Amino acid sequence: MDALNQSPTAFKEETLDPADWSQVQALSRRIVDDAIDYLRDVRERPVWQEMPSEVRQAFDDALPQAPSALEDVYREVTEKVMPYPMGNIHPRFWSWYMGASNFTGALGDFLAAIQGSNLGGGNHAAAAMDQQVVDWCKQMVGLPRSASGTLVSGGSMANIIGLTVARNTMAGVDVREHGVAAMEKPLRYYASDQVHSCHRKALESLGLGNRALRRVATDQAFRIDIAALRSAIAEDRAAGFAPACIIGTAGTVNTGAIDDLNALADLAKEEGIRFHVDGCIGALIAIAPENKALVSGIERADSIALDPHKWLHAPFEVGCALVRDAAEHRGAFAMSQEYLEMTSRGLASANWLHEYGLQTSRGFRALKVWMALKEHGVEKFGRLIDQNLAQAAYLTWLIEADPALELAAPTSINIVCFRFLRDGLSQESLRELNTEIMLRLQEEGIASLSDTTVRGRHCLRVAINNHRTRREDLDLLVRETIRLGNTIVTQTGAGPH
Repeated sequence: MDALNQSPTAFKEETLDPADWSQVQALSRRIVDDAIDYLRDVRERPVWQEMPSEVRQAFDDALPQAPSALEDVYREVTEKVMPYPMGNIHPRFWSWYMGASNFTGALGDFLAAIQGSNLGGGNHAAAAMDQQVVDWCKQMVGLPRSASGTLVSGGSMANIIGLTVARNTMAGVDVREHGVAAMEKPLRYYASDQVHSCHRKALESLGLGNRALRRVATDQAFRIDIAALRSAIAEDRAAGFAPACIIGTAGTVNTGAIDDLNALADLAKEEGIRFHVDGCIGALIAIAPENKALVSGIERADSIALDPHKWLHAPFEVGCALVRDAAEHRGAFAMSQEYLEMTSRGLASANWLHEYGLQTSRGFRALKVWMALKEHGVEKFGRLIDQNLAQAAYLTWLIEADPALELAAPTSINIVCFRFLRDGLSQESLRELNTEIMLRLQEEGIASLSDTTVRGRHCLRVAINNHRTRREDLDLLVRETIRLGNTIVTQTGAGPH
């Protein structure tokens, strides 16, 4: 029978709440105890380990139809998930640039899920806290309180927000109404040849295409060449394009290089175009007492992308897009819907936060950031950034002091690129050797680092973005890299030919 045609009393009502809250309470206490042990003992576990075949096969199980006891569900999690993490909370995880999380932030995520608010907007505490955390991010990087911002999933989305505002502002037409085909001249964006791949995705998504992003050569320190940038803008104007935005990078992914942000701000002003800063790696150096001068000029940007789940160590995921002109920001995304009309009082009597980005449904990301900042204070997070930069300098010193190792790029902030050397080996053999070192470090659970290619030279890459890392971990990395390098050379017979 059609449910709408049934008698109002003919159906049985159910809920997802437990029949016995006391059992759930007991298990929940055990889960919290296990979680504390998990973090407390993280240093004693492998950074990463391969899943056994039987564990991997378990993730091919069919959709569950019948219920299982919650305790059995949790047991599966403890056996099949918790022992096999990516590893980024471990003190010797340096593969990619991501934070190490923190227990208070994890509690914040739990409480946010319990409270259950949708941060599309409205007049409620979670929405007010969301805006407070955005205001705090403005303060950290020096934007005025009148600026706008929104919490998003991460840096890629934060950059899309900033670049969308730049497109709409510089298009010369109402691009939201008429589309990019209505623009008189194709727009051009400018970034260094070290720019993150998310910017290509952003310009493709904005309908401008990859060719709208002009990659400009960098200097010996991997910073954008200002003279080359100036020439590129002039060439594009002469060719009938419309220069729209300079993208400054505050910390490149490969080496951590920071563009001269003040020089870029000056040039953007001179050319009458936008200045956006991709600060997903280094923007928060602005709160580091010993190194904040490295990002001088970031406060002059029209928009900034940054990631609290990196150097604020918030659990994934939370990014932040900041825009100097609040009207331009809202104008890029807002639209009126009859079912979301504001009222003079009640739940709908506050601004709709979804009008500042692409998501209508938004999670309560702010609480985990808010709780950790309240507990520790921003000054401690600044000192931890300085600590990571000092650790990178220490690792650089260890590498330069050992003839078996070679620094592959200057260390600008907290990313160190190096490789193991052996006389007589070709570049391809060195690539194979260093790749094998990297894989064995991972497989033996010693450390997790990544590799990259810097100006045609393959190398290992250590991104120290971890509040648990100690100098002794870096000493171990150097010792184990050399041990493994020598072992591999002996096993393979690699050497002069």
